[in-house]
Amino acid sequence: MNSRTPDQAMPPGLTHAQAVAEAERCLLCVDAPCSKACPASTDPGRFIRKLRMKNILGAVRTIKEANILGGACGILCPTEQLCEGACCAAGLGRPVRIGELQRFLVEYGWKNGFEPLGRVEPTGPAVAVVGAGPAGLACAADLAQAGMKVTIFEARERPGGVLAYGVPEYRFDPSFLAKELADVTRLGVEIRCATPIDRANGVQKLLSDGFKAVFLGIGCWDPVRLDPEAPAVPGVLPSMSFLSALRDGREAEVARFITGKTVAVLGGGSVAMDCIGAAARLGAADIYLVYRRSWAEMPTMAEERLEALKLGAHFLLLSRPVGYAADPGGNLNGLRIMRTRLGTAKADGRRQPVDVPGSGYTLETDCVIEAFSAKPDAASPSWYPSVNVDAGRLVIVDPETGATSVPGVFAGGDLVHGPDLVVNAVRDGKRAAKAIQGFLVGSAK
Repeated sequence: MNSRTPDQAMPPGLTHAQAVAEAERCLLCVDAPCSKACPASTDPGRFIRKLRMKNILGAVRTIKEANILGGACGILCPTEQLCEGACCAAGLGRPVRIGELQRFLVEYGWKNGFEPLGRVEPTGPAVAVVGAGPAGLACAADLAQAGMKVTIFEARERPGGVLAYGVPEYRFDPSFLAKELADVTRLGVEIRCATPIDRANGVQKLLSDGFKAVFLGIGCWDPVRLDPEAPAVPGVLPSMSFLSALRDGREAEVARFITGKTVAVLGGGSVAMDCIGAAARLGAADIYLVYRRSWAEMPTMAEERLEALKLGAHFLLLSRPVGYAADPGGNLNGLRIMRTRLGTAKADGRRQPVDVPGSGYTLETDCVIEAFSAKPDAASPSWYPSVNVDAGRLVIVDPETGATSVPGVFAGGDLVHGPDLVVNAVRDGKRAAKAIQGFLVGSAK
């Protein structure tokens, strides 16, 4: 593959001097549009102002009080579409690098021993959080700060959800996540890993065991497949399985399909770009990105796409994967593709791809990584049978509170919306934490 050698480690953040210089570019807007554009209300207008006034501890506290995963969001958020997209300094050249400043402040606090959030001794009721992903962690942190006794039940061996299993290390280092998790547990939150709730009506059991409220933040881990009815083909990997193997130390399991081979990645989102980067680092000979719409419709950030191109990936746009080809031994040897054109727009404003008749062909490939999307576990509705879910097994909630159809049970994050941004999961967790506090006060009367 004609590409540069990709870095294996997460790039370093800003230095102190760089951060101060970048903060000086802020226009100090009175009604900061960047703060309004942050789903988690991390308030960049406020923390940048404090940084400029050399109140670094205050700046760190501003971030962590609003968003316990402020460091992760500073690294992983599509800031060009959110806070930086609203930055008024863009009119003078370019927006302030808000995400990088956010990361700098969080890391600066760790390096200098800052503990901006003091532990509150729990005096309130016990609350169970199911799932230690971004939504669950954010909910738990806010509840702990409000004096609740919070226990997180996590089915996997490690906490973090998609942060621990779905993002390559070169983008988000495990040591960084460990520090963010320490910020959560320092508040008094107990995280019980490898502790799934009962598969039959487990939420009701939690309520029966003395928890006065439950927050569901289990995420979406069941991959959307190109052909879910087709038999398994060696060399076809769901993106989450691929990325999780790399984070679990099982690199050899997937490297045999990648190293020195031709790889096709299906999809146009950030996960697809992560898979391209990971495949390049494993030494793929050639990588193709196959996406049914055009460059302009791709949901991933432009800089992620450009990075994939720099790594040597070949973009096959307006191309819809329709199936796989295998040799007589059942091994993958090709991806069947249909060319498309963009038709009329639907309600969401996106033009729909339409197949071009007679344009089908087969791309020779040794491995395919399906990076379409994910959905809740097929068995998940049985864990909370009284909670209303839609046809896609997503939990139905009050959008303002995260309340489900069962009193005392709340939900948020990917389990409600499908795969989404980390910062939106944080928003949901915070929103539910506030609603849970209100529910507990009301139920105590």
